[in-house]
Amino acid sequence: MIQSQALAILKTGANVFLTGEPGSGKTYLVNQYVAYLRSAGIEPAITASTGIAATHIGGMTIHSWSGIGIKTKLDKSDLNKIVLNKYIAKRVRRAKVLIIDEISMLLPGMLSMIDAVCRAVKQRPEPFGGMQIILVGDFFQLPPIVRRADDNNGQAELIEKLPSLFAYDSSSWAKLNPTVCYLTEQYRQDDSNFLEILSSIRRNIFDDNHLRRIETRKIEYLSAPAGVPKFFSHNIDVNRVNEEMLAQLSGAPKTFFMFSQGPDSLAAALKRGCLSPETLSLKIGAAVMFTKNNPNSGFANGTLGMVTGFDKTSGYPIVRTRNGRRVSVKPMDWTIEEDNKARAKITQLPLRLAWAITVHKSQGMSLEAAVMDLSAVFEFGQGYVALSRVSRLTGLYLLGWNERAFQVHPEVLVKDKFFQLASKETEEKFAKIPPFKLEKMSDDFIADCEEKEDF
Repeated sequence: MIQSQALAILKTGANVFLTGEPGSGKTYLVNQYVAYLRSAGIEPAITASTGIAATHIGGMTIHSWSGIGIKTKLDKSDLNKIVLNKYIAKRVRRAKVLIIDEISMLLPGMLSMIDAVCRAVKQRPEPFGGMQIILVGDFFQLPPIVRRADDNNGQAELIEKLPSLFAYDSSSWAKLNPTVCYLTEQYRQDDSNFLEILSSIRRNIFDDNHLRRIETRKIEYLSAPAGVPKFFSHNIDVNRVNEEMLAQLSGAPKTFFMFSQGPDSLAAALKRGCLSPETLSLKIGAAVMFTKNNPNSGFANGTLGMVTGFDKTSGYPIVRTRNGRRVSVKPMDWTIEEDNKARAKITQLPLRLAWAITVHKSQGMSLEAAVMDLSAVFEFGQGYVALSRVSRLTGLYLLGWNERAFQVHPEVLVKDKFFQLASKETEEKFAKIPPFKLEKMSDDFIADCEEKEDF
């Protein structure tokens, strides 16, 4: 399915699961739909399963938005407290469109809890209280991080315990029965050879022929190209490399501190999701990566560069990007907004040291090149996420890998075939609807949102 078809379906108010391979433009399409809604006077609830993903789409975590926070289960008392929280209740009640990005990293029980909160606050029996739900993500990418929770209070849970990792196994997903829009265009990779390798991993047909092509990109650590970020599976390796490389540069570092405004809990959520660190130390010669989009200034999240100096007046760094552009970097804001007002804000330079980064934090990025150590990957999809960050095979430099690096979850392989088939059926169904009827459906949805405005 192409983006224009998916956007037309979203505009009808249908509940949608928007999926597709890395680089297929899911986030871009979501931003298009958000702009359309706002032009019609409707403010969507923009959320994501992780703080990092939330910063990519200018939203907040679904855990914060729903009032669930760090809870792993809900009993009646928990639910009543959320319903009686005036601010959360108002936020949920007023929402007509709820977007949840990186749905692959949301546990099924959490999706059911969100459903329960929405139904309780809106006092409507329909799934999620009757609002339009847009679930965005790719289950071939990183799965949820599962933590063990204590269960000693003996309270009855409102939400079933599920053995599956994936949100699509939630009973709330089944009741919602979202229309599947599987994007098939590719906007990140422009190398057919590399695309074939990525496709082979995704389809579980990665073989010796693909491995031989991968092996051509193997390098030794000391021969890694300068200024290209390194991906590791664990934070300890990332921190070690960045600290070692910064220490090797001459001169004293200049340090920049993050500032925050708003409730501590919301500010803390923004900090966890922000790729820029709370304390950023830089020197001339430091390899850096931009952590925010600013097309007018010539950089995007993932743009690489090097610090070439510091402004004599402001003290802020001057960065030369890899395409030769000179950028005078100034602090930027990450905000949690509601009703076009900032509830919380953090301010920091949109930079981080770029000698190394974890695979988890790379999800959603597009890079020209990266050095990767995949020898310690421990999750299905972790290697696939890392590899799909770069646009072509010549931009890939591999230090090593293990068998898991080229594997995706076997359960997702089966489910993905269902999603592809469902998307084709969606295309056929909507192709039969005349354009004037689609337009009327869109107009009716906007009108319905306006009529049901809750305060």
